[in-house]
Amino acid sequence: MDGRPADVGHTRQRCVLAVLLMNANRAVSVDELVDRVWGDRTPQRVKGTLYGYLSRLRQALAPEVRIVRRPGGYLLEVDPLSVDVHRFRDLIASARTVDGEQAAVLMLQALELWRGEPFATVDAPWFCDLRQALERERFSAELDRTDIQLQCGLHDELLPALTGLVGQHPLDERLAGQFVLALYRSGRSADALAGYQNIRQRLAEELGIDPGPLLQQLHQRILTGDPALALPAPTRGSRSGSGTFVPTPRQLPPCPSWFVGRNQQLAELDKILDLSDDSRGSSVITVIGGSAGIGKTRLVLHWAHQNVDRFPDGQLYVDLRGFDPAQEPVAPAVAVRGFLDALGVESGSVPLDAQAQIGLYRSLVQGRRMLIVLDNAANAEQAAALLPGNAHCTVLVTSRRRLAGLASAHGARLLTLDVLADSEGRNLLAHHLGRDRVATEPEAVSALLEHCAGLPLAISVVGARAATHSDFPLTVLAEELKDESARLDALDAGDLTASVRAAFTVSYHALTAGAAEVFRLLGLAPGPEIGHDAVGSLVARPVSGARTALRELENAHLAQQTVPGRYRLHDLTRLFAAEQARDEQADVSDEAMLRLVDFSVHTAHRAAELLDPHRDSIRLAAARPGVVHRELDDHDAALAWFTSEHPVLISTIDLAVTLGRDLQICQLAWALETFFDYRGHWHDWTTSQLIALDAAERLGDRPWKAATHRSLGSVHTQTGRLDDGHAHFRRSLDLYGLLGDRVGQAHCHRGLGWVCHQRGRQRDALDHAEQALTLYRQTGHRIGQARALNNVGWLHITLGDYRAALQYCVQAVDLNREIGDRHGEAGAWDSLGYAHHHLTEYGNAIDCYRRALELDRRSGDRYGETEILCHLADTHLAAADLEAARRTWRRALEIAEEIGHPSTADLRAKLGGLPNPAGAED
Repeated sequence: MDGRPADVGHTRQRCVLAVLLMNANRAVSVDELVDRVWGDRTPQRVKGTLYGYLSRLRQALAPEVRIVRRPGGYLLEVDPLSVDVHRFRDLIASARTVDGEQAAVLMLQALELWRGEPFATVDAPWFCDLRQALERERFSAELDRTDIQLQCGLHDELLPALTGLVGQHPLDERLAGQFVLALYRSGRSADALAGYQNIRQRLAEELGIDPGPLLQQLHQRILTGDPALALPAPTRGSRSGSGTFVPTPRQLPPCPSWFVGRNQQLAELDKILDLSDDSRGSSVITVIGGSAGIGKTRLVLHWAHQNVDRFPDGQLYVDLRGFDPAQEPVAPAVAVRGFLDALGVESGSVPLDAQAQIGLYRSLVQGRRMLIVLDNAANAEQAAALLPGNAHCTVLVTSRRRLAGLASAHGARLLTLDVLADSEGRNLLAHHLGRDRVATEPEAVSALLEHCAGLPLAISVVGARAATHSDFPLTVLAEELKDESARLDALDAGDLTASVRAAFTVSYHALTAGAAEVFRLLGLAPGPEIGHDAVGSLVARPVSGARTALRELENAHLAQQTVPGRYRLHDLTRLFAAEQARDEQADVSDEAMLRLVDFSVHTAHRAAELLDPHRDSIRLAAARPGVVHRELDDHDAALAWFTSEHPVLISTIDLAVTLGRDLQICQLAWALETFFDYRGHWHDWTTSQLIALDAAERLGDRPWKAATHRSLGSVHTQTGRLDDGHAHFRRSLDLYGLLGDRVGQAHCHRGLGWVCHQRGRQRDALDHAEQALTLYRQTGHRIGQARALNNVGWLHITLGDYRAALQYCVQAVDLNREIGDRHGEAGAWDSLGYAHHHLTEYGNAIDCYRRALELDRRSGDRYGETEILCHLADTHLAAADLEAARRTWRRALEIAEEIGHPSTADLRAKLGGLPNPAGAED
């Protein structure tokens, strides 16, 4: 003190002083002092001993230094810069704010304050920890000074000291990098490369890791003879706080050696990059989402390397391992620490607090043109912690989740990847197998691509497997993939990164229990897609609960919402989901499928009643518990539901067959009949009724057998298969006769009359129609009467008795109006127009057809619309209005071609027979 030594007592008393000096001007409690000085070897009456030490220290240090009592403990009042440890830290901080020789001088001053090992004779735990921390600070400062000396070209002078230090710290990558660089600049390139190989080998053997990105970059630059290594010079954005010059961060993994398709997404990223030029200092953030194996990372890396010159201040990259099958997701603090390393922040300058580290990272990228890639993010929170602040940065985030939180909170743009188009998938397979091999086996290639369903990972796995057996025909692999039960096994190339099942497994395990259950059952559900009401029935939950689970699946890219309220699974995802359902909940799967069948039957029944409210109805048993009832309000809603659910309902019939639900098969086929008739789905109508007939036979249910035979008679007659139509109507008539069901018999007579009419046997047709009319009148079936009146009127037209036809058709129009059957009324107006046409009353005929069209279009009956348009066009032609005839026949032909109407060929012939329009060329 004042140049004279002060006697501060024995070791334990000096330890009390050391604790107070380390916390200069900050109160230290008595308990802290005791713990730090004595550790777990506290003597009796330790506080009395401590007070004695403090009293003697006050006397020894007075008057220059004061130890005072405060509410929080004891405080040593002192100028911090008079304490060597605080002076050391201050000099280091000052050196990191300046450059070159000035920085070197400050570093030297700081290091000269050291006098051997701190607290070498003290064994208390707190002092042991402090000793190690101070040694790390000193070592970091020495490395900082070495960086400065290298920057100043003092590599030759540094080599002896670096050689010794490398021996003492063989696993320190920063030190190894300095040593390798000094060797290289001293003209010893071979020794430099050997030095790199030495630490690479030591790291692998002792820690099982590779050198970090900076050391690998240095090695690569030595290999390529980078001239910047020989003559170091300051570069934009590359100076660390210590004055050390570090390479501009180039953390991107290597550019993919090949890339296929995604032109639209690449163009979108280009547009986003242009936006960042005009962002006025704010970051532009894009989230690239998609399912496992869809190619998110490959797209980002391909685009990033294509545009690397537009990020002169560097590129930061981190794999956040959000869906890594073997490792936990990377904590934001760990990722930020890697960014700080890349940005040249020395370890001694990194704050201990995680939030302070993030703040430092954001400060360092402020105002810099950088690309930041956050790959494989687990969730929005993980990615948000790593976003820069108000910086000229472009941020790309990839994730299997949608990360809508980044869009709402940070204005991120969402870019979702779908499967590859067929041509893109073919190009990808050609990359693996060669174009010649792909061209040689086109059918096998098409089959392979179909089984992979456009998923890049699946196509790459197939390509890798096929490439290992280049002498095997591709048909062998295509045949293996054909088996759905083993397809996921076939799409496995032997490791976690090349297995479709492994990729899906990680995404699946990240789901909540409720979403996982919905996902499993969706794998078993029929049809290419499903509505949220059906999902509610599938899992026996309210629709609101089903929506929540579906949103989670959509956010995880395990389900795709194709249109509002309807969801689809990728083909391979569906196989995986079904696999999980069989493994985890086989006992509940059948019950879930039965609820889904019940949902389809009950909703289709309601829709059928709305589509044709005058059709003979059927009774349904109550739906199973848990079935969600879909509300349909009117005819249009019913038609829209049938249209969207059409392929699903076909698959549901197959599901009901598998489950052995024969009654539901008959009921669902019945409910679909009107829709199929109106929309011209002849094949589906036929197939569903044949399945229903088999079910009715198994049930031994005579009414259902009669109903399915009659329905088959209708569809066969519609499509011109008159012999089959006649046979089914006749069999149905016999069954209704055995049942004593006169209404059913009347329906069959109408059908048989239709067959006879189509065969040109008009008298027989009229006989059947009149029998039907008589039976309807006897049973009071007014709907049947209205339709039979129309049939009788029509057949009188075919027999040339037009006046009698008018009487029957007018009665049919009036009765249909009275009972409110718009569809039946449309048919009656059509017949009435046909009668007026044959009476050459063309104006009346056209009026009748137009009324018929208006009513028919409301019902959605496209078959009937085609018939009416044909008749209207014939009348226009008879009235010498060729252009009106042409327009009407063209419209009729458009519909006929869409639904496969049997009059398609006749319509083409009629149009071809018209003279060309005036002014048209031959």
